[in-house]
Amino acid sequence: MKKLMSLLLATLMMASVLSGCGGGGATSAPAASGSAASGSAASGSAASGASDDLYFSTGGSQGTYYAFGGVLSQYVTGNTGLKVTAIESGGSQNNIENIQDGAAQLAFAQSDVMSYAYQGTNLFADSGAVTDFSTVADLYMEQVQIVTTNPDIKTVADLKGKNVSIGDAGSGVYYNAIDILGAYGLTEQDINPTYQGFGDSADALQDGKLDAAFVVAGAPTTAITSLATTKSVYLVSLDDEHINKLLETSPYYTKYTIPAGTYEGLDTDTTTVAVGAVVIARDDVSEDAIYDFVSTIFENLEAISEQHAKGKELSVEFAASITSVPYHPGAARYFAEKGITVPTK
Repeated sequence: MKKLMSLLLATLMMASVLSGCGGGGATSAPAASGSAASGSAASGSAASGASDDLYFSTGGSQGTYYAFGGVLSQYVTGNTGLKVTAIESGGSQNNIENIQDGAAQLAFAQSDVMSYAYQGTNLFADSGAVTDFSTVADLYMEQVQIVTTNPDIKTVADLKGKNVSIGDAGSGVYYNAIDILGAYGLTEQDINPTYQGFGDSADALQDGKLDAAFVVAGAPTTAITSLATTKSVYLVSLDDEHINKLLETSPYYTKYTIPAGTYEGLDTDTTTVAVGAVVIARDDVSEDAIYDFVSTIFENLEAISEQHAKGKELSVEFAASITSVPYHPGAARYFAEKGITVPTK
């Protein structure tokens, strides 16, 4: 009888673990390893940082996070003892939630959004600070791209009264859009806002349902690249006066130029601002696992660059440049070998 009761108790505990690990609507981990897959949940066994099975929460299927995250996951899986699986998600805020819930061990996050989480502000003002994660590496800059198919929309001021997508409600893109509108003296009420992601925004621009859309992702971005093959696409530039005004209140932005030719038909440079695309990790992921992840990427930049254009933007110095959230010990160990000291907890 005692053995039977123990068996029943173990079965109930296992069922509870499996049902409690879901995130973003998924109930089990993706089957494919090292490749981008739908869902945002890991299995119960992967939720422990002690495991060498790491789930990497990326972004939507038409964004740079998803594509590049898949490349990094495949490369690390193929060249280490780690098994890294990239999973689709709702982007930065959802990724931090997945990290917090144990549905992922690695994740992408905009540098501004992870700062919001760590400090418990903006997106996380109501839910409170999230501090059980650390920085792994800052990989590249994510440009704020204001996309339109209307050549008469030349400045942010021209968005007044227009149908504009400003990202999913409460997303990092939403706050970026509000910041930039505010620098031009506009509010959410001055436009006809739509709240949706990159893919849906591109479809709505294609169908003429939107006049413009904010997209915050590394350029070129899949959704815009696809749109540019069927319609004339324009990016709205920001001027120095308003960029400086923005930087006074939001210093986490950096002025950035998107070069001509980034998208089909884009024949002039576009001046905008950008935030960092940062990989973060749960604090309970082992030091060795994060060391292997970071060192494998930065010791093989040429090979990774052949698989995705963002690989050409990676550098050890930039990777170690975050100051708002401390680094994971595994990442700090690698950067120390390169002569760089980063803040840790």
